Amino acid sequence: MIPYAEMGYWRPDYQPRDTDVLAAFRITPQRGVPPEEAGAAVAGESSTATWTVVWTDRLTSYDNYQGKCYRVEAVPGREGEFIAYIAYDLDLFEEGSIANLTSSIIGNVFGFKALRALRLEDMRIPAHYVKTFQGPAHGIVMEREYLGKFGRPLLGATVKPKLGLSARNYGRVVYEALRGGLDFTKDDENINSQPFMRWRDRFLFCMEAVNRAQAATGEVKGHYMNVTAATMEDMYERAEFARDLGSVIVMIDLTVGYTAIQSMAKWARRNGVLLHLHRAGHSTYTRQKTHGVSFRVIAKWMRLAGVDHVHAGTVVGKLEGDPGSVAGFYDTLRLDRVEADPHKGLYFDQEWASLPGTMPVASGGIHAGQMHQLLHHLGEDVVLQFGGGTIGHPMGIAAGATANRVALEAMIKARNEGRDFLAEGPDILRAAARHSRELDVALSTWGDVTFTFESTDTPDVVETPVSI
Repeated sequence: MIPYAEMGYWRPDYQPRDTDVLAAFRITPQRGVPPEEAGAAVAGESSTATWTVVWTDRLTSYDNYQGKCYRVEAVPGREGEFIAYIAYDLDLFEEGSIANLTSSIIGNVFGFKALRALRLEDMRIPAHYVKTFQGPAHGIVMEREYLGKFGRPLLGATVKPKLGLSARNYGRVVYEALRGGLDFTKDDENINSQPFMRWRDRFLFCMEAVNRAQAATGEVKGHYMNVTAATMEDMYERAEFARDLGSVIVMIDLTVGYTAIQSMAKWARRNGVLLHLHRAGHSTYTRQKTHGVSFRVIAKWMRLAGVDHVHAGTVVGKLEGDPGSVAGFYDTLRLDRVEADPHKGLYFDQEWASLPGTMPVASGGIHAGQMHQLLHHLGEDVVLQFGGGTIGHPMGIAAGATANRVALEAMIKARNEGRDFLAEGPDILRAAARHSRELDVALSTWGDVTFTFESTDTPDVVETPVSI
């Protein structure tokens, strides 16, 4: 067996080209395996190599198709871990295919015996490849124009309990939340077409609720109809029914797979329907630092694939979310040009070449008392989804929605006035609550609720002491 480094996969003199796809892998080699050899092995096994030289290598332009590990760096503060930077020629990838891109980059290497662990931390998708993808079906700008809502985050809520309600009672939740002040309500990831509520019945009652709420408030409203199903034929049937009922948005789960996601994105653009993606299942491979795929990579793939929304963390909620990492996710989804920033876990500059932005969604254990923190960490182009923080309000669902709307509008007003809304946030909320019984009760109920746990997925930044 010839070491991968000697087969041409270790190329410390290589200068990546503008057209190369670049990847940063966190590698944990087995004892006795040099990090350069481990990086070369990842480059080889994710491109052209097998465990030995084969005669057919002479039948192709071999050097052009080899992955090239061009740099290996020790991870600061993490003994035995290294970041291997690998460049791939653009010819290795089919145009506009997430399935092919992922099969190439992560298809075989994660079971490699020479590595104790492997994690794909980040990728640089060259503009030449970006332009082969449709991108978001509509994007942030067009979504706001569809809805006629500007200058503030959008508000949503997941129906709770997410399983077990009848279709009529489910629709009642939707109506109360939307008339109370929310912009969206949503199905959750695991509500599809179970015996207690078939999908068609849910869609009918939800759209009745949406239409009634629109009539009552004079605003465009939406409910994310989850069209996730066993086959593409079933998904198209459900999506078309939602469209025919007048829904502005449908929803799919990450678990449907990359090909299905791209297919639904093309359908959504063709039919003028927003596409929401729930990142169901992502933490099975994104959460741990040493093995899997970082969510910042999933965010890039999903923007390419063409979703309009994707759940991307809250910082202050009940789910995993380091502030630096989450800021990197949000920049990746929203900005046209993203600069490398180790404090945000971003390894590469990324040019999106005018590909529309994907709207991040914040959900999971958030409530009105955190509105100043949410606006500070997440910005304006985001959907803030309060599930229990709407439906658990002691005065009822509509009151929970009103509390969220009042809190948001008070915070946006303070921001627009130039106030330090993060520092003054509690005072701003208390002042608004004097004129809103709904917000006052929400703050009394949840104002002290926090989820303070150490994040497991944090950027690898070690501050250097500065002597003065």
